[in-house]
Amino acid sequence: MSSLLTASNIGKKFGGVVALNDVSLTVDRGELVGMIGPNGSGKTTFINNLSGIYSPTTGQFIFNDEDITGLEAHVITNKGISRTFQNLRVFPNISILENILIGLHCRIDTSLWDVYLRFLKTKKTEARAREKAMAVLETANLSDHHDTLVKNLPYGKQRLVEICRAIVSDPHLLLLDEPCAGMNPVEMDDLADYIKVVQQQGVTVFVIEHNMRFIMSVAERLVVLANGSKFQEGTPNQIQNDKKVQAIYLGDEGDL
Repeated sequence: MSSLLTASNIGKKFGGVVALNDVSLTVDRGELVGMIGPNGSGKTTFINNLSGIYSPTTGQFIFNDEDITGLEAHVITNKGISRTFQNLRVFPNISILENILIGLHCRIDTSLWDVYLRFLKTKKTEARAREKAMAVLETANLSDHHDTLVKNLPYGKQRLVEICRAIVSDPHLLLLDEPCAGMNPVEMDDLADYIKVVQQQGVTVFVIEHNMRFIMSVAERLVVLANGSKFQEGTPNQIQNDKKVQAIYLGDEGDL
């Protein structure tokens, strides 16, 4: 497999605080990679720098053979990186389908001129967008409830709507920031199954997660951060049996 993403020596400082220190990793096309680490280890900061929320202080991101370091978030989205956030970000007072259609905004090439003077073109574009959104909802078993207001869904389904909204733009790389936060075990298992379906459809997935049961069940490879630096990398089985990684989670970092 060829590398879709290469992060080289990524560093991020906030004033005098070093949030990331010389983090390097690669993600191959079609892979499902997890990133774990204790609170404050720099996981969310890493994907915030990758997705354009922040710009790294040092280092470089190469995505699809192109340098995307420091580009604005909407530009990075257009290049094929979609993400979800640690805190749920859905529009609760509109339907599931309308939420998903928002995710297609970056892929719809319709201007105000088209709305007024090319009505048929606009209608065809809207029809294609709806068809695309419904297809994504079908894979998530949400199509039968597409008119339901999101606020009327259980929490786990709301999380699924957010992921569908990220997927509908056909990203090459999907970034998930603690996707199962707040979910019960049944919802986690359903989410794990869905993420595997997404991967099978050709999307490369990069997941940050605290829940070890979940991340061990989905990831093919794990990257461990500690104190803003890459501490370890390996298969879930290797990481699970690594005594030094265990020490980090037990709070015994002084013995590392």
